[in-house]
Amino acid sequence: MKIIVYTLFMALPLFVFGSTLGELTEYAITHSTVMKQSAAQRDLSELKRKESKVQQYGELNLVGDYTHYNTARTLAPLTPNAISTGVSITTSKDIFYTGLSYAVPLFTGFAQTRQIEISTIAKQMAEAKMKLSKEQLVYNVRSLYLSVLAQENILQAQRAYTKALHTLSKQIAYEVELGKKGKIDLLKAQSNAQASQTQVEILQNNIDISKATLSSLVGKEVTHLSAINIKVKKPNYSVNRLYAHVSQLAKVEVEEMSLRKADKTIAKSESAKLPQVNFSGFVGKNYAEDLVTNDWDNETLWQAGVNVKWNVLDFGKRDLGVQQAKIAKMEATFQKEQTLRDLKKLLTEAVAKIKQSYASYLGNVKQLRLSTKSESIEAVRYNNDVSTLNDLLLAKGQTQLARAKMIESRYNYQKSKFYLDYLLEKGVK
Repeated sequence: MKIIVYTLFMALPLFVFGSTLGELTEYAITHSTVMKQSAAQRDLSELKRKESKVQQYGELNLVGDYTHYNTARTLAPLTPNAISTGVSITTSKDIFYTGLSYAVPLFTGFAQTRQIEISTIAKQMAEAKMKLSKEQLVYNVRSLYLSVLAQENILQAQRAYTKALHTLSKQIAYEVELGKKGKIDLLKAQSNAQASQTQVEILQNNIDISKATLSSLVGKEVTHLSAINIKVKKPNYSVNRLYAHVSQLAKVEVEEMSLRKADKTIAKSESAKLPQVNFSGFVGKNYAEDLVTNDWDNETLWQAGVNVKWNVLDFGKRDLGVQQAKIAKMEATFQKEQTLRDLKKLLTEAVAKIKQSYASYLGNVKQLRLSTKSESIEAVRYNNDVSTLNDLLLAKGQTQLARAKMIESRYNYQKSKFYLDYLLEKGVK
């Protein structure tokens, strides 16, 4: 297979070391706000999972209360034994109590278990989405990096073209003084040189904008970029072979997790039809000033109990909840199917773009070679007064356009390969 290798050199002093593509992607993964937000979402899902898990252990609360009554009350409930002993019983209108209360669900129809499973799946989805965010970030950095390099190469070629036009203008000016050329030729050459210089300034501004965008994405200022090697070779991709492995992609895994999450949500909704059993307990003291003796007294109280609640009729509320969960699962199923279809379409487009970029590059290389020959011939013809300056300037312009297209198509070829890596989640090593 024929391979065309190009090493791209930037017009920079030897002592200036630019940032490499690998360095920028690694830095972006660590410092980019996009990744920090994704990591925060992952941490949040982990906290929610832990919250769901600890809820099954119930709550222990420190409680306190003060109550004023319109009639005197006893510190503790009266029992037959307390009445029969004849012991003085403390009464008061102002009673304080402090203590500890504990409540824990004993059986929730497996709702808590399902919620823990749902939270676990949500955490796994957050981790998968973080991976997708990382792939997206790496692709964006790569794409912008190539855009800057392409623009810098085109700028370098444009400057060389401008310099050639200025040289041509000086040559024509000299021949005008000798009377060999008309002044109109000099004006045309100078006009084209000025237009080319304007294009140089436009390209430089575009480079500055692209570098600013890249800096914002990476998380640090980017000034100089290192060249990269681009191997342009005939693509040999099969969409069907690539699509056969999409089940392993995080994009598809996220949709499968959504389906499992929907199943757990249905099971959780069904748990509302089962009885709910809860345990609660309390231990504490009641304090009060006795109305008769004016002495402070206290009584220790504790209690423990089990509560059972079984909703036998809610006029269809639980059934509606189950139906909502089932519809959510249907939506997740449709979403997975659409994701698979979109992947097939995107893979087809990506492979087609690689093939188009390759064909465009080969065509532009041939066009540049022919345009260069044509320009050389027109230069000889013009110097021998066989053709006009317009013919020469047109030939030069076509050569410059072909050169710019060749540079752009080479980088577009590499961008297309990076895009396929992004779809196949191969961008992050």
